[in-house]
Amino acid sequence: MNDATVLFPAPDRLVRVRTLLLLRWLALLGQLIAILFVSQVLAFQMPLEACLGLVALSAWSNVFLRVRFADNRRMPESWTAAVMAFDIAQLALQLGLTGGLTNPFALLLIAPVLVSATTLSSGRILTLGGLVLLSATLLAMFSLPLPWYEGERFAPPFLFVGGVWLSLVCSLSFMATYAFRVAEENRQLADALNAAEIVLTREQNLHALDGLAAAAAHELGTPLGTILVVAREMEREAPEGSPLAEDLALLRSQTERCREILRKLKTLGEDEESPLVRLAVRTLLEEVVAPHREAGVDIVIELGGPTEGQPVLARNPAIHYGLGNLVENAVDFADTTVRISALWDEARLDLTIADDGPGFPEDILGRIGDPYVSRRRPHDRGGGLGLGIFIAKTLLERTGATVNFAAAGGAVVHVSWPRDRLRSMSPQPH
Repeated sequence: MNDATVLFPAPDRLVRVRTLLLLRWLALLGQLIAILFVSQVLAFQMPLEACLGLVALSAWSNVFLRVRFADNRRMPESWTAAVMAFDIAQLALQLGLTGGLTNPFALLLIAPVLVSATTLSSGRILTLGGLVLLSATLLAMFSLPLPWYEGERFAPPFLFVGGVWLSLVCSLSFMATYAFRVAEENRQLADALNAAEIVLTREQNLHALDGLAAAAAHELGTPLGTILVVAREMEREAPEGSPLAEDLALLRSQTERCREILRKLKTLGEDEESPLVRLAVRTLLEEVVAPHREAGVDIVIELGGPTEGQPVLARNPAIHYGLGNLVENAVDFADTTVRISALWDEARLDLTIADDGPGFPEDILGRIGDPYVSRRRPHDRGGGLGLGIFIAKTLLERTGATVNFAAAGGAVVHVSWPRDRLRSMSPQPH
């Protein structure tokens, strides 16, 4: 079950070089259009050469990054943070030359932080946010006048500038936090789903072993048949009562035994009533709890419902692994006993897995089943990232089950299937 704790490397979460360069080219194009519109169309007085020089500097930095990294690479986190810091400084200088916080484009200072909030770690995001805050504070106190009509000057009171500074800080705090939280939750969900897919693929591969065994039996049938024919011929020609005759008889009998074993292997999975294909609820639960019988916890299985109507399920890796993960979690947290109850009627099959441990903490009960939600005590057996229950819930819900969690003198998990859904499940193809 520890496969659920697979970690995915952080570089897989970073932005591609091509994407970052495209965003920076678009930003530079926007700066260039704004500068030319203000200076040429509106004919406002402004330090045109310095502003165009800053645009050119950023353009050359893009060329450098294009040469330094391949388009399809992911930008290392340290480089991405450095590029974002450069963009903040460049934009702050542009604003300092064109009115500071009185410039309508001052809000763009938070754009690099929003980009970084979806790709970088929290520490680097806070660093970039601090750089924006420092830049905004300096721009509130020191900047050239806003480009305006010749002979006139746009000079709002400091209270207005302070309001712009405050709105910038509030926007930065809210938008960056929101972007980071949404991106982080999406990353966690994607990683957890990848882990679930890996686990399910492994279980399906294990389930396909019977098909591989049947194929191997088919291939071995011909050479064993040849060996048997030759052994029989040699047995007939050997002198009666000689040691060689006894050895040949033993060789023939063992070859026939091998052929009988191969005949059984060839039929694996063909009989739909075989436990390799379908199994009763009691058998399923015994298979699920078998690996945990030696964990030092008493595991009790209770069945309730008409004996003749006991549900028979198609062997399904998702059900087996999902229930196994829930049982393992119960065993890890139980003090002495884990109780597994199965109730059924014509409409539903209900399973309840309960332990006598401390139960689910109240503060995370509503989030049980989400990825990376875990609270283990220091002495707990095992450990993990909180993916186990998420994977179990995801796999079981794919089979049509409803999974609910409760705390009643311990942790309680209810798993319920409509009987119609169980009947519609066909055996897994080999």
